[in-house]
Amino acid sequence: MTTPLLGVLGGMGPLAAVDFARKLLELNPVETEQQHIPTLLWNVPQIPDRQLALSRGGPSPLPAMLQGIAVLNAAGATRIAIACNTAHHWFDELAAASPAPLLHIVDATLAQLGEKPEIIGLLATRGALQSRLYQDRFDALQRRYIVNTEDELDKLFMPGCYAVKHGKIEEGGRLLEAAGQRLLARGATRLVLACTEIATGLERINSPLLAASVDTNEALAHTCLQYWREQKK
Repeated sequence: MTTPLLGVLGGMGPLAAVDFARKLLELNPVETEQQHIPTLLWNVPQIPDRQLALSRGGPSPLPAMLQGIAVLNAAGATRIAIACNTAHHWFDELAAASPAPLLHIVDATLAQLGEKPEIIGLLATRGALQSRLYQDRFDALQRRYIVNTEDELDKLFMPGCYAVKHGKIEEGGRLLEAAGQRLLARGATRLVLACTEIATGLERINSPLLAASVDTNEALAHTCLQYWREQKK
C-alpha cells in the first residue's frame, strides 16, 4: 500500500499556504508528532496573479501551477490540495496533468456548510466571482447566496485582499470585515470566506465575523485530514 503523502500547491499567496499548513496541524489532535499528516509544500510566490489573469487578461498562471504539480508528483504526493480559491478556475487542467488526484476546495467547503437552510454571503475575488467557481455549485444545489457589489469589490474586498498579500494584515482585515458586514446587512446568515487571505485578516483583528463564517482554507484542511485518517485505517 502506498504511504499517504499530501502535496500542497501554495504560493498564492505564500501567507495563505502557511495558514493552510498551520490549520492542517491545529485541526489534527495527536499524542505524538509522528501522527501528523506527511506533507510536501510547494510555496512558490512567482506564480502570476490569478485574479488579474481572470479579470484583466493578465498572464496565465497555469504554466507555473503545472510546474508545481509536476514537482509534487515527482516527490511522491498521493493527493494534492491547492491553497487558493481562484486558482481552482484551472482545476480541470491541473487534475488532467496530475497522476495524484486533486482535492477540490469547493467540495470541501460544501461539506462544511452542510444542508442547513441559510443565505450564504460569498466573499471572493472578482476573478473567482467571474469564473462562477462557487455560484454554479450553489445554483445546482438551490442554495441562496449574495455577493458584494462592484463598488464593494473596488473599495473594500479587493484592496483588503491585496493588503493581506502585501503584509498589511490588520489594514486588510478591516477592509475585508467591512465587505463581509455589507453582506450580513443585506440578509446573509453565514459567510463563505472564498479567498484564502480572508481568514488571516479577520483573525488578526479578532473579527466577530469568523463565528458566522466557513473558512475555505480550514475546510480544505479538514478534507485532507479525512483522507489521511481513512488511509491509516
